[in-house]
Amino acid sequence: MRLLVLGGTRFVGRHLVAAALERGHRVSLFHRGRSGADLFPEAEHLLGDREGDLSALEGGRWDAVLDVSGYLPRVVRRSAERLAGAAERYLFVSSVSAYAPGPGPLDEDSPLATMEDEATEQITPRTYGPLKVLCEREVEEAFPGRALVVRPGMIVGPLDYTDRFPYWVRRAAEGGEVLAPGRPERPVQLIDARDLGAWMVRLVEDGATGAYSATGPEHPLTMRGMLEACREGTGGDARFTWADDGFLLRQGVGPQDLPFWFPERDPQLQGVFEVSNRRALAAGLTLRPLSETVRNTLAWDRSRPAEERGKAGLSRAREAELLEAWRS
Repeated sequence: MRLLVLGGTRFVGRHLVAAALERGHRVSLFHRGRSGADLFPEAEHLLGDREGDLSALEGGRWDAVLDVSGYLPRVVRRSAERLAGAAERYLFVSSVSAYAPGPGPLDEDSPLATMEDEATEQITPRTYGPLKVLCEREVEEAFPGRALVVRPGMIVGPLDYTDRFPYWVRRAAEGGEVLAPGRPERPVQLIDARDLGAWMVRLVEDGATGAYSATGPEHPLTMRGMLEACREGTGGDARFTWADDGFLLRQGVGPQDLPFWFPERDPQLQGVFEVSNRRALAAGLTLRPLSETVRNTLAWDRSRPAEERGKAGLSRAREAELLEAWRS
């Protein structure tokens, strides 16, 4: 198949492209050339800007478009309309944040998120999901009956530049007393980017359309289970001290400080870690063991420059302050 990937040089996109090439597909990458321009020399590189110059797409013909870099409906509309006559199908990577908050389990038939001002282009934790919904709408209008929407949960694994899951892996490997957030038995969901990328390629091969929620694992996972998997997978001796939501809020701690945590009383995030993946599993999604993801993430994290780490999570000094405040 001839595949056009919009993006493809970072995290999920890189894993997706690697899977497509491994399966023998001809891949074109449309990107700005600012990062990863030396990746995938066997692929065709089309340089441009989704918000500006799309001329590199002229004259091309593809079996499917895989859009891993769409966040604003106006921008997605330009790409989808330009490619409507040049590709058979369009896969758009959305998010489970596209679902309206509500008691879980949420699934593909659950209500979608909305916002009052659909003209806004300011991406915040509150607008991210509704904007993804509007992007989905643009794709479906440009490719009626030919659109495929994938809504991943929290994405983890090697190349995770957000540093959210790497923080916990790295911290568990360092060992000692670790500040753990909220209720230990609260649900958590995640998916390895490699599993997501490879599965999306297979979906395109199968000619799938419609919407799929893509998250894992297959069986329920808790915050305690995730952190213990990080400890066991890294061989560290971490000891987890659990601090409740109220304390963390009083101390000014946010989700970026302790990734995968948010106040359970926040109605805007209800159900975000309780999304059914049954339709995706039935469509061939396979999920590797969490222990493998932990080991591979740690190896990748240790291979990158130290200055690239620390985008998420607490400093050791701040963590020590919070632990002392919790004890007192």
